[in-house]
Formats: sequence, structure tokens, C-alpha cells
Amino acid sequence: TDRLSTSDVLADYMVAPTSMIMDMHMFGAMYGVSDKLTVMAMLPYVRNEMDHVTRMGEAFTTKTSGIGDVKLSSLFMLKRWGMHELDFNLGLSLPTGSIDEKDDTPAGNNQHLPYPMQLGSGTWDIIPGLTYLGHNDRLDWGAQAIYVWRLGENSNDYTLGNRFNLTGWVAKDWTRQWSTSFRAEAQWWDNIDGVDSKLPPMAPMMVPTADPDLRGGRRLDLLVGVSFAPASGWFEGQRFAAEIGAPVYQNLDGPQLETDWIATLGWQVVF
Repeated sequence: TDRLSTSDVLADYMVAPTSMIMDMHMFGAMYGVSDKLTVMAMLPYVRNEMDHVTRMGEAFTTKTSGIGDVKLSSLFMLKRWGMHELDFNLGLSLPTGSIDEKDDTPAGNNQHLPYPMQLGSGTWDIIPGLTYLGHNDRLDWGAQAIYVWRLGENSNDYTLGNRFNLTGWVAKDWTRQWSTSFRAEAQWWDNIDGVDSKLPPMAPMMVPTADPDLRGGRRLDLLVGVSFAPASGWFEGQRFAAEIGAPVYQNLDGPQLETDWIATLGWQVVF
């Protein structure tokens, strides 16, 4: 939870990351097999950009982009009573995202990049969870617990840390078209098991992003959202949504770059 300056990090490492932007474009489809079962598929396109500075004062940037890990999942209704519902989630993450991304660095051209710049986990991951939903005439609310369980070791001899997400929300419909929401999300994730065999042996001592023991952490985010569903015209049957938030607590096995803010824009078509 302690803040460190770039000079603090450079006292122990030759290179310090200074900022990072991660964009993810998620394309998804959901199909209602029955009143109790829904299946989903999600295809992410990821873009990472990280700025660095060396102990000698040289600044440089690394970039990666491409398809991430495809996720297949299902949602099964366990119980419905009154205005409440309990669902079971079960997902599978496919290792479609690259773990062999490279870029130019002061160490040379076309260098294998550390863990945060890779596009996938490299492993098959099981994603179980529970979702609770409730509503009345004025409000909708719910909570969801999701666990990401990494299976085995990837082809570069490491396994990303398992992850647990717990989120709760409340939303209010102001009109048939407009609604707003408030959400809190807590996350826990473990350090990496193993070491990327394609990184130089000295890499963890050169830059903290290459150290598998400095990747775990915990975080609590608060987010607000707005949703608009046109009732007529060209966009009838579609929904547009936006959510923005920031952490109120972070405890990182660092030094790591903290998260400053998170924003999501969504467009959903129902047919």
C-alpha cells in the first residue's frame, strides 16, 4: 500500500515502468438455450502500451496487440424464488492469446517482453462462479463471485496466478430508456508460479515486471454507470452503456504500477 517514486524503484532496478495503458475490445455473443441455460462466447482483442525509464535516464516504450484468450461459458439457473434468482457460472478460457510477444528495448531489438505485456495466460483456465440477482419495482441488484483457476504450466514454463473476483451492484431505472448503476468490485490475484523460460536469467533483477514474485495483489474498485436503451427508431432493441471507476484500495506485491482508473463502453444488440 506504500507509494514509491520512480527514483525509489531505480535504486534497486536498472529499469522502472512509469505508466501503462491496456485497451481490450471484447466481442461477445449469448444464446438462450432454455429458460434455465444460457451459453456465451467472448473474443478479446488486446492492446498494451508500457512506458519505461532506465537508471541512465533513457525513456522507451513497448507495445503489443492481438487476440487474447477466448472464453466459453454457461449460465445455469439454480433457483428462482419471488424476485430473486441464483445462477451457476461455468467457463473455460482457451490459450489463444500469445505469450511470445516481443519488442525493441535498450537491451536490443526484438526482445521477449515481461509478463504484463503478454496477451494471454498460455494455459487452459476453468472459471466457476455464482451469480445472485434481485429486483423490485424501483431497483435491480445483484452480486457475483468468480474464480479463475489456471490449469497446468504453459509452454514457457510458468503459470499466471489464480484470481478471485467478488462484485456487487445496484441499478435504478429512471425511465424505460435510462438507468444508472453503482458497483463495487474486490479482486485478489496470486503471484506467478514458475519463471518465463524465454526471459533472460538476469531479467527479474533488471526490471520488476519480469519478477514472477512481484505480480500478486488485492484491489477494491468503486464504479458508476449509465445505460440507454432506445424504445424506437433505428436503435430499438439495442442498449448502450458506460461505466467508469477507480480503486479506493490497492495492496500490491510490488513494486508494481498501480491502477489509476477503469472505463468501459458497451453496445449490445438483442434479437
